[in-house]
Amino acid sequence: MALEVLHLKFMLPFRSILFPVDFSEPCLAIVPYVKEMIRHFSAELTLVHAYGPEALAYSELAITNPELPEEARVFAEQRLRKFALDKFPGKHVETFAELGEAGTVVHKVVQHQGTDLVMLATHGHGPIRRFLLGSVTTKILHDITAAVWTGTGSAFADHTPQIPYKSVLCALDYSDEAEGVLRAAAAFACSYQAQLSLVQAVELPSPTLDIDFTPYRKVLMDAADFRLRELKGKLGINAPHIVLDAPVAQAIHEEAVRRHADLIMTGRGHALTTFSRMWANLYPIVRESPCPVLSI
Repeated sequence: MALEVLHLKFMLPFRSILFPVDFSEPCLAIVPYVKEMIRHFSAELTLVHAYGPEALAYSELAITNPELPEEARVFAEQRLRKFALDKFPGKHVETFAELGEAGTVVHKVVQHQGTDLVMLATHGHGPIRRFLLGSVTTKILHDITAAVWTGTGSAFADHTPQIPYKSVLCALDYSDEAEGVLRAAAAFACSYQAQLSLVQAVELPSPTLDIDFTPYRKVLMDAADFRLRELKGKLGINAPHIVLDAPVAQAIHEEAVRRHADLIMTGRGHALTTFSRMWANLYPIVRESPCPVLSI
């Protein structure tokens, strides 16, 4: 399959990869994934570090020492350059360190650099912590039109993913972007000679006093199955698929485990223009996934 522009900003091969660095354990853990993507696509790498106002020590000291903001910037830049030398030896790496909120800084660099792919670690560890620390991931997924790779990069609960990727799971919905997402997933899997499989969740609304969708379950499941077969036929893609009656994130998680998926690919529901069903489920998909997620 020709590697070409496939969907929105998604393009293969990736030529420019942006890696936001916060020096945390999850960040360090995904370094091998970043190295693999650079190797596979012969891509250029840019590192960005957003340092917060705590680095400027907003206090009377900042007033008495006007050099402090500049010192904080220099320290952040030196630390990031050292990270680049230690983790990516022998590679030419661009580095940017800037004061500001991480999501905003990343968005600014993406616009400036014309990035194809952003790779970042998630930091969720529990309901409250997930909510607090997930804001950067959510902002990047919502605001940035480039492809976004997300993952913990550490050992996952159900299985350990493999690099290079050998099993790619494409998660689809009913939106108009499904065809583009499937094209992209097929091209990515082809570039890795990986097994491609498809999943779609049909999540029935909870029964109410007014209406119960249970009698329509088979009709909805059959319609989703027919649509997937039609899409595969149109694109000439020979890959197994399954339709599951379950909440979206749960269904994708279960199928990823069953397929021993190394990567999940899904759409973002045109987050900049419409609030689609896939966008509404995207962060739960990322948060609950047993492997990295590449959203386009």
